[in-house]
Amino acid sequence: MSRRDIHYWKCDRLAAFFGTRERRPVTPELEQQLGEALTQHFQPEKLTLSPGCGQGNHLTWNVELDGEPLFIRVENGPENDDYLEMESAVLKAVESVGVRVPKVYGCDASRTQVPFAWQALERFSHRDLNHWYKQGVLDSSTVAFEIGRSIARWQAVVPIGFGPFDLDTYRLTGEMRGLHADYATWFNLRLDRHLDDLVESDFLTARQRERIAGAIREHEALLQFRQGCLVHKDLALWNILGDPDHVVAFIDFDDSISGDPMDDLSLLACFHDGAFVERALAGYESIRPFPPDSRRRLWLHLLRNMIVKAVIRVGAGYFDRNAELFLFGPGGTGQSLRQQTEHRIETALKGLQTNMEFSIL
Repeated sequence: MSRRDIHYWKCDRLAAFFGTRERRPVTPELEQQLGEALTQHFQPEKLTLSPGCGQGNHLTWNVELDGEPLFIRVENGPENDDYLEMESAVLKAVESVGVRVPKVYGCDASRTQVPFAWQALERFSHRDLNHWYKQGVLDSSTVAFEIGRSIARWQAVVPIGFGPFDLDTYRLTGEMRGLHADYATWFNLRLDRHLDDLVESDFLTARQRERIAGAIREHEALLQFRQGCLVHKDLALWNILGDPDHVVAFIDFDDSISGDPMDDLSLLACFHDGAFVERALAGYESIRPFPPDSRRRLWLHLLRNMIVKAVIRVGAGYFDRNAELFLFGPGGTGQSLRQQTEHRIETALKGLQTNMEFSIL
């Protein structure tokens, strides 16, 4: 399945919210097939599988392969998506510019041997930073600065085109090429549908919808630029491994695109206050200068990203949950997550319209 008509996979895929609405049971048959596929690929003397701790839309396992610890991700959605292969290429590109990511030991998205795609990655012993944040021990100032520096470093990867990458082109040429010729086309893809969905679900009013759409139209010129850069596109503390005061590695680049330099920084603003964002910006600027209109571009991307996150949170039923969820902060509930989402959308809209400082976050 091509991602040409996809703005964001988790909500725009044909099987929308597959793997996010609820955790899927792992069948003995699937686990047996995975073990056979790994054995055939690696030819180990000994292989053991145990459940992984992944929180996203992939099935995960920990594997001991002749004593080597690996982390396995499986994509078994009905679309037969093969983007794990593209993500493997992205990880190698990010590693080449000096940012620590898991090494790729194997990947097969062909579905010729098994009815799913799998990827074998380096397994780290470190926890994700969200764990330390929930424990109340995260040194936010230090890690935010490190995150900003890493974003600036992986922006040295400058693909051709915009949006998700064309796997067919990569297979033929080894070139990372976005599926769209201009950035505005990808940015606006599915925007009307996303806004309509939020109105139909009573998350937004019709008036709010028009205010948001109007503000984005008013700032369309910010989307006109010739060269994109690598964007992680799912940057959050649960996709960063490390210690309370140190970043070790970044994971989960499977939503990555060629896009705007401010996009990944805006994703941090989806979750954190102005002080955290300002520290990330300082880290970024210590490596790379900001593009023109950087503040408004960050507000614009925060607004677009919060619309996507609202669609996912409504569609996956996150606002109806009161059990532990990785998105919840300490003491958080589904209702508090909804309030935070509503407030962040309004803040992004205000920031875009008035070009305010990030202290309002």
